[in-house]
Amino acid sequence: MSLIKNSTQGFFKALPKNIFSGFVVSLIALPLGLGLAMASEAPPIAGIITAVVGGIVVAILGGSHVTITGPGNGLVGVLLIAITTLGINNAYAAIICSGGLLMLLGFLRMGKLADYFPSSAIQGMLAAIGLIILGKQFHIMLGNKIARASSFEYLLEIPNTIIGVFSYEDKGLSYAAIAGVLSLAIMVFYPKLRNKYLQLVPAPMWIVILSIAFSYYYELILKQPNPIHLDYMISGIPTFNQIITDIPTPDFGKIGSISFWSSAVALTLIASIESLLSIKAVDKLDPEKRRSNVNKDIKALGLATIGSGFLGGMNVVTVIARSSVNVNNGGSNRSANFSHALFLVIFIVLFSSQLTRIPLPALMAILVFTGYKLASPTMVRHIFSIGKEQLIIFFVTLFITLKISLITGIVAGILTTLVIHLILNKSIALFAKNILKPSVLMYKEEEGKGNYYISVKHFCSFLNYNKLKEKLEAVPEDKDVILDFSLCEFVDHTVMENLSSYQELFHKKGGHLEILGLDMHVTDSEHPFALRRVLPIPNILPNNLTKRQKTIEALTVDYNLKYDPIKHKNMDYLNSFLFFKTRQIEYTFNEISNAVSDFKMFDISFSEGEFIAKEVVRMTMVYVDLDIKIPAFTLDKEGFLERIYALAGFKDIQVDGHDDFSKRFYLLGEDEFAIKNFFKTALIRFFESNPYYHIESNGEGLLIFSKERLASVKEIKALLDFSKRLKSVIQTAVFVC
Repeated sequence: MSLIKNSTQGFFKALPKNIFSGFVVSLIALPLGLGLAMASEAPPIAGIITAVVGGIVVAILGGSHVTITGPGNGLVGVLLIAITTLGINNAYAAIICSGGLLMLLGFLRMGKLADYFPSSAIQGMLAAIGLIILGKQFHIMLGNKIARASSFEYLLEIPNTIIGVFSYEDKGLSYAAIAGVLSLAIMVFYPKLRNKYLQLVPAPMWIVILSIAFSYYYELILKQPNPIHLDYMISGIPTFNQIITDIPTPDFGKIGSISFWSSAVALTLIASIESLLSIKAVDKLDPEKRRSNVNKDIKALGLATIGSGFLGGMNVVTVIARSSVNVNNGGSNRSANFSHALFLVIFIVLFSSQLTRIPLPALMAILVFTGYKLASPTMVRHIFSIGKEQLIIFFVTLFITLKISLITGIVAGILTTLVIHLILNKSIALFAKNILKPSVLMYKEEEGKGNYYISVKHFCSFLNYNKLKEKLEAVPEDKDVILDFSLCEFVDHTVMENLSSYQELFHKKGGHLEILGLDMHVTDSEHPFALRRVLPIPNILPNNLTKRQKTIEALTVDYNLKYDPIKHKNMDYLNSFLFFKTRQIEYTFNEISNAVSDFKMFDISFSEGEFIAKEVVRMTMVYVDLDIKIPAFTLDKEGFLERIYALAGFKDIQVDGHDDFSKRFYLLGEDEFAIKNFFKTALIRFFESNPYYHIESNGEGLLIFSKERLASVKEIKALLDFSKRLKSVIQTAVFVC
């Protein structure tokens, strides 16, 4: 009860900030809603209806916290095709059916479908959507309404439209072009004016305010009509009463046709992808770092889309730009989304007649700028920096989306990604044999505050990333997680990008996610999101170090040690240790050593078993050369398995006068007398007062490690410190004797 009370109190305490944030968001949603609707050739008011219905329904029934809903950029092209081919009333029916499909996806818990889309393919699809928006609206922005058969033709016609502006004979068209250019300039340069008071009114709303003021200036001051051509002014904005009385009737007459369901499925696909991507992105912005219930949100978006379709609106999606504005202005719960919808209703009730004073080129400038942001050259450079193969995926998706359709484009992107993965790995078997295997293992290493350890085998790509994501979602964000890819041959760009988001989330929540095991993987670029694969090469290239290797390298500088990432195969000094009697050493790498090389820490790869029972293990160890003779022994923490060993005849040596030590530690060795004589009080107290490690002596040196896996950077520091102090204690004890 107290938790509910505190939650309610927190809600009302934050309400004023959320109402204010909702107001600011509504200033963007108003012009953008009108523009997106007209770009889709729907009635202008359809965009406002979409935002109002979405804001109310999703705020009440959704599973997210700070998202804003309304019409989406990504749906412009699909809606345009649907309205053009089906007619407006049949398009409303398709929107309603897509809402039903979206709800079905939510009930089937299919929110995880977003994980099966490669990142570069999604970027290519978004860029194509941006070019579709930019290509068509650019001409209207410059006062030149044209009709072309494809998005490519609209884009190719842009130079002619720019040249044609200077030859307009109709002054009304010139004024329309000037309004468009000035509006675009506001969109580009206004965000650079970093003034907290100016920023309260976003750039799109300034365009609306200045457009209306310009109209009134001509009407009231100059006593002249608006000089902008009438064909380029907004028309058909109904009053609030007209909206209520003139609700359209959806026509389901074409529900049996292929074109109808092609539109419905395309709307569902794009709406779900845009929403899922936006929800994931906005969760990163949430100051409280809450996780959205994606499936609940998808169901709410589907229900809102059904309601929007019946009322004459479009598909309701989660939108990243308006959600970002919401967070930046103090939005912290769903009341901001609800408030933004109510303010839009107020605007329509009070100012619907004023909206007809806004020129179309001004609104289209907002969309041209939006389209450019989706397909900016900066994005292309970013993808190229990740890897050339990602650029291929990006452009294949982009061109096929522009040339054929959005669905065909994203499918082509997925297939291209898969083909590139097969070519890079030169192995179809790697994917075919392991795609259905449970290749992700997670367990908690110790009770209480122990690390969560996740091991990934074989390959990790967009095809099976959901398995890894399920494990990560199950871990509280304030815990420490070690993610080990040492047994994974291939990790793709989509996985690396998503893991970066998880690392940020854990860090902000007080936890830590450390990625290990990528030191043997090569990349074609230095970008942290570049795909990783294991190649049969003898050495690692020093200029291609992973983040972990770079951290270790910096650590060795602080400790005045040497670091060598190269593989080494000559490991004769390890063969005399009992641990390696039945294990085959392959190589060591990431070696840390001191100036005289009597101390080495390294990652090691070795195998256990043979043929079908063969398992490859990679872990971190320390070797200490003592330069003195000591007994051969093995020391470990005593547990259930060690007690079984004792029953099997492996005698646990009991040290006289140290019962607690004998209970806590399992001490094994052939020369019992020498071992008891070696374990003096000072050495025993050292072990009792430090964390447990596996320690083995071959008579001349020590082998020390903690867990049979690669160590995190934090564990490396602890292991370095423990090993140095242990050597000092042993040398002191021997010399005293």
